[in-house]
Amino acid sequence: MKKCLIVVDYQNDFIDGSLGFKNALEIKDQIINKVKNYRFNDHDIIFTKDTHDFDYLNTEEGKHLPVDHCIKGSRGHEIQEDVLKLIDKEDMIFEKKTFPSIDLGIYLKDKGYEFIELCGLVSNICVISNAVIAKAALPNAHILVDALATASADDVLHKKSLDVMEGLHIEVINR
Repeated sequence: MKKCLIVVDYQNDFIDGSLGFKNALEIKDQIINKVKNYRFNDHDIIFTKDTHDFDYLNTEEGKHLPVDHCIKGSRGHEIQEDVLKLIDKEDMIFEKKTFPSIDLGIYLKDKGYEFIELCGLVSNICVISNAVIAKAALPNAHILVDALATASADDVLHKKSLDVMEGLHIEVINR
Protein backbone atom coordinates (compact mmCIF):
# COMPACT_ATOMS: atom_id res chain seq x y z
CA MET A 1 0.00 0.00 0.00
CA LYS A 2 1.38 3.40 -0.98
CA LYS A 3 1.44 5.62 2.11
CA CYS A 4 2.34 9.19 2.92
CA LEU A 5 2.76 11.22 6.09
CA ILE A 6 2.13 14.97 5.91
CA VAL A 7 3.64 16.98 8.75
CA VAL A 8 1.76 20.27 8.73
CA ASP A 9 3.44 23.50 9.87
CA TYR A 10 5.39 22.15 12.84
CA GLN A 11 7.23 25.47 12.99
CA ASN A 12 8.75 27.47 15.81
CA ASP A 13 6.27 30.35 15.67
CA PHE A 14 3.43 27.93 16.45
CA ILE A 15 5.37 26.25 19.25
CA ASP A 16 7.22 28.94 21.20
CA GLY A 17 7.04 31.98 18.93
CA SER A 18 4.49 34.67 18.18
CA LEU A 19 1.56 32.21 17.95
CA GLY A 20 3.00 29.54 20.24
CA PHE A 21 0.96 27.58 22.74
CA LYS A 22 1.68 24.90 25.35
CA ASN A 23 0.01 21.95 23.62
CA ALA A 24 2.11 22.49 20.48
CA LEU A 25 5.30 21.23 22.12
CA GLU A 26 3.50 18.32 23.78
CA ILE A 27 2.88 16.61 20.41
CA LYS A 28 6.54 16.72 19.32
CA ASP A 29 7.40 13.15 20.36
CA GLN A 30 4.33 11.79 18.56
CA ILE A 31 5.40 13.57 15.37
CA ILE A 32 9.00 12.38 15.70
CA ASN A 33 7.84 8.78 16.18
CA LYS A 34 5.58 9.02 13.12
CA VAL A 35 8.36 10.42 10.94
CA LYS A 36 10.76 7.69 12.09
CA ASN A 37 8.14 4.97 11.50
CA TYR A 38 7.27 6.18 8.00
CA ARG A 39 10.98 6.51 7.16
CA PHE A 40 11.74 3.00 8.50
CA ASN A 41 8.93 1.56 6.37
CA ASP A 42 10.10 3.49 3.29
CA HIS A 43 6.93 5.55 2.96
CA ASP A 44 6.88 9.13 1.70
CA ILE A 45 7.00 12.10 4.05
CA ILE A 46 5.90 15.61 3.15
CA PHE A 47 6.30 18.76 5.22
CA THR A 48 4.40 22.01 4.90
CA LYS A 49 5.60 25.39 6.10
CA ASP A 50 3.39 28.38 6.70
CA THR A 51 5.32 31.07 4.84
CA HIS A 52 4.80 34.81 4.92
CA ASP A 53 6.65 37.93 3.85
CA PHE A 54 7.08 41.21 5.71
CA ASP A 55 3.84 42.50 4.15
CA TYR A 56 1.81 39.78 5.91
CA LEU A 57 -0.36 42.23 7.83
CA ASN A 58 -1.59 43.64 4.49
CA THR A 59 -2.84 40.25 3.28
CA GLU A 60 -6.40 38.99 3.71
CA GLU A 61 -5.18 36.49 6.33
CA GLY A 62 -3.17 39.19 8.09
CA LYS A 63 -6.26 41.38 8.39
CA HIS A 64 -8.03 38.59 10.31
CA LEU A 65 -4.99 37.28 12.20
CA PRO A 66 -2.91 40.42 12.77
CA VAL A 67 0.15 38.73 14.26
CA ASP A 68 3.36 38.54 12.24
CA HIS A 69 4.43 34.91 12.11
CA CYS A 70 6.40 32.47 9.98
CA ILE A 71 8.18 35.27 8.16
CA LYS A 72 10.47 33.65 5.59
CA GLY A 73 14.04 33.66 6.85
CA SER A 74 13.10 34.06 10.51
CA ARG A 75 13.58 31.52 13.30
CA GLY A 76 9.80 31.29 13.60
CA HIS A 77 9.55 30.11 9.99
CA GLU A 78 11.83 27.14 10.63
CA ILE A 79 10.57 23.65 11.43
CA GLN A 80 11.11 22.71 15.08
CA GLU A 81 14.77 21.65 15.44
CA ASP A 82 14.24 18.02 16.55
CA VAL A 83 11.85 17.40 13.66
CA LEU A 84 14.05 19.36 11.25
CA LYS A 85 16.90 16.91 11.94
CA LEU A 86 14.71 14.10 10.56
CA ILE A 87 14.09 15.70 7.16
CA ASP A 88 15.66 13.80 4.29
CA LYS A 89 16.68 15.31 0.96
CA GLU A 90 13.97 13.21 -0.73
CA ASP A 91 11.18 14.65 1.43
CA MET A 92 8.97 17.24 -0.20
CA ILE A 93 8.56 20.59 1.56
CA PHE A 94 5.71 22.87 0.51
CA GLU A 95 5.84 26.51 1.51
CA LYS A 96 2.31 27.87 1.60
CA LYS A 97 1.07 31.43 1.83
CA THR A 98 -2.16 30.56 3.63
CA PHE A 99 -3.82 27.69 5.45
CA PRO A 100 -4.11 25.04 2.71
CA SER A 101 -1.69 24.35 -0.11
CA ILE A 102 -3.13 23.94 -3.59
CA ASP A 103 0.39 22.90 -4.69
CA LEU A 104 0.21 20.05 -2.20
CA GLY A 105 -3.10 18.94 -3.71
CA ILE A 106 -1.70 19.04 -7.24
CA TYR A 107 1.31 17.02 -6.12
CA LEU A 108 -0.82 14.41 -4.30
CA LYS A 109 -3.20 14.00 -7.24
CA ASP A 110 -0.60 12.23 -9.35
CA LYS A 111 1.02 10.15 -6.61
CA GLY A 112 -1.63 7.48 -6.17
CA TYR A 113 -1.40 7.27 -2.40
CA GLU A 114 -3.89 4.87 -0.87
CA PHE A 115 -3.28 6.13 2.68
CA ILE A 116 -2.40 9.62 3.89
CA GLU A 117 -1.83 10.57 7.50
CA LEU A 118 -1.63 14.17 8.68
CA CYS A 119 -0.16 15.55 11.88
CA GLY A 120 1.10 18.91 13.07
CA LEU A 121 -0.32 22.35 13.68
CA VAL A 122 -2.88 23.86 14.01
CA SER A 123 -5.70 21.28 14.03
CA ASN A 124 -8.58 23.68 13.43
CA ILE A 125 -6.82 25.73 10.75
CA CYS A 126 -4.00 24.24 8.68
CA VAL A 127 -4.38 20.55 9.51
CA ILE A 128 -8.08 20.45 8.65
CA SER A 129 -7.66 22.54 5.49
CA ASN A 130 -4.81 20.38 4.18
CA ALA A 131 -6.74 17.22 5.06
CA VAL A 132 -9.55 18.55 2.86
CA ILE A 133 -7.04 19.30 0.08
CA ALA A 134 -5.71 15.72 0.34
CA LYS A 135 -9.27 14.35 0.25
CA ALA A 136 -10.07 16.44 -2.83
CA ALA A 137 -6.86 15.36 -4.59
CA LEU A 138 -7.31 11.66 -3.80
CA PRO A 139 -10.98 11.02 -2.98
CA ASN A 140 -10.47 7.25 -2.68
CA ALA A 141 -7.45 7.44 -0.38
CA HIS A 142 -7.90 6.67 3.30
CA ILE A 143 -7.09 9.91 5.15
CA LEU A 144 -6.21 9.73 8.85
CA VAL A 145 -5.45 12.27 11.57
CA ASP A 146 -4.07 11.21 14.95
CA ALA A 147 -5.55 13.45 17.65
CA LEU A 148 -2.41 12.91 19.75
CA ALA A 149 -0.24 14.38 17.00
CA THR A 150 -2.13 17.61 16.36
CA ALA A 151 -3.17 20.46 18.61
CA SER A 152 -4.73 23.89 18.85
CA ALA A 153 -4.52 26.78 21.29
CA ASP A 154 -8.32 26.51 21.53
CA ASP A 155 -9.46 23.16 22.93
CA VAL A 156 -13.07 23.70 21.85
CA LEU A 157 -12.10 24.42 18.24
CA HIS A 158 -9.66 21.50 18.34
CA LYS A 159 -12.46 19.08 19.26
CA LYS A 160 -14.83 20.63 16.73
CA SER A 161 -12.25 20.36 13.95
CA LEU A 162 -11.79 16.67 14.71
CA ASP A 163 -15.58 16.25 14.53
CA VAL A 164 -15.72 18.05 11.19
CA MET A 165 -12.90 15.91 9.80
CA GLU A 166 -14.77 12.76 10.81
CA GLY A 167 -17.84 14.16 9.06
CA LEU A 168 -15.71 14.47 5.92
CA HIS A 169 -14.78 10.76 6.16
CA ILE A 170 -11.34 11.48 7.54
CA GLU A 171 -10.53 8.93 10.21
CA VAL A 172 -9.55 10.48 13.54
CA ILE A 173 -7.80 8.20 16.01
CA ASN A 174 -6.78 8.58 19.69
CA ARG A 175 -9.51 11.02 20.63
